[in-house]
Amino acid sequence: MAVIEIQTGSYNIRGRETSMQGHRFELVEQFKQGSQGSYVTVKGGTCQPKLSGVPDRDIRIRCDSTRDYLVVEGEITQGETVAEPEGVVNLTQNAVSDDRVAHETDEQIVERLKNRFEVLREMTKAVKAGTVRAMIVTGPPGVGKSFGVEEVLAKDDLFDMMGQRKPKYEFVKGAMSAIGLYKKLYQFSDSKCILVFDDCDSILLDDVSLNILKAALDSSKKRSISWNTDSRLLRSEGIPDKFEFKGGAIFITNLKFENVRSKKLQDHLAALESRCHYIDLQMDTEREKCLRIKQTVFHPEDGRPGALDEYEFEDVVKDEIVDYIMDNKKRMRELSLRTAIKVAQLRKGFPTSWQKMAEVTVMKGAA
Repeated sequence: MAVIEIQTGSYNIRGRETSMQGHRFELVEQFKQGSQGSYVTVKGGTCQPKLSGVPDRDIRIRCDSTRDYLVVEGEITQGETVAEPEGVVNLTQNAVSDDRVAHETDEQIVERLKNRFEVLREMTKAVKAGTVRAMIVTGPPGVGKSFGVEEVLAKDDLFDMMGQRKPKYEFVKGAMSAIGLYKKLYQFSDSKCILVFDDCDSILLDDVSLNILKAALDSSKKRSISWNTDSRLLRSEGIPDKFEFKGGAIFITNLKFENVRSKKLQDHLAALESRCHYIDLQMDTEREKCLRIKQTVFHPEDGRPGALDEYEFEDVVKDEIVDYIMDNKKRMRELSLRTAIKVAQLRKGFPTSWQKMAEVTVMKGAA
């Protein structure tokens, strides 16, 4: 029997919609869309942590898609699997246990992470120089993926700004349509341009967008990108229905490709991975994320400022913040550098009540 953890979803308890985020259940039936809305069916009596008001029977937790829960134990059996709605690709990922890194010491993990981020910076320099044409960077949210890339690309950009020249790179964030992707690639198709797709996983959910992205990330000498249907919008903006993309492309994602459960998507991700350089920052476990937080707060690489230096805390206060996150890591909405910064903001703004504030703003509901 598979066990899932709710990421986003609710259940009506005594007439009130109650968030089930962070609670685990044995799975009865996967995501469905019905006349009463969309939901996943679980065994209410298996709720962990226990939550008052959840009945000891099969219940339906309201959610929008299979992306709203993670399979954390076991595997989906044939009886639990239902067909995904047509056109929907499942981005749900398997959770990774700390057992995977049990053979490594803390020092070895920290050194490995440091080396990975150094490779990220060097590879970004190579994209900027045109030596490397495209790469994919994957790692959990809030660990510094985007910062590492932008830090390299922004260097020397001051001269372009002073000369009022168009920047040679752009970060594209959030959802994007297929035609929007095509237009953006055309705008940055020059060999000296770099386009960075940051948290644009919605591109992976659309076949047309996905095929365009494959073409842009291809390592072949000539990358031709085509728009194969008539478009008044492209004609009105003078954009051809075919062009050669000579620029650099970096795709930054929270998805670890091999952990995605969807069979439909796995083939597409494998095709993307085969086309360009793929950098996995290897922070899949809670232990690795905790060590990354400590590293960036107390021992940043190459003389860089620590993640909390701007708050001018004494080391004892930094220890207090980090220890608080480590002690409550199971309840944190997100175990990341962003969480450390949020807690630091609370510590700075509410010196006597910051823990009470953090209970509400950065932590999941108590059992």
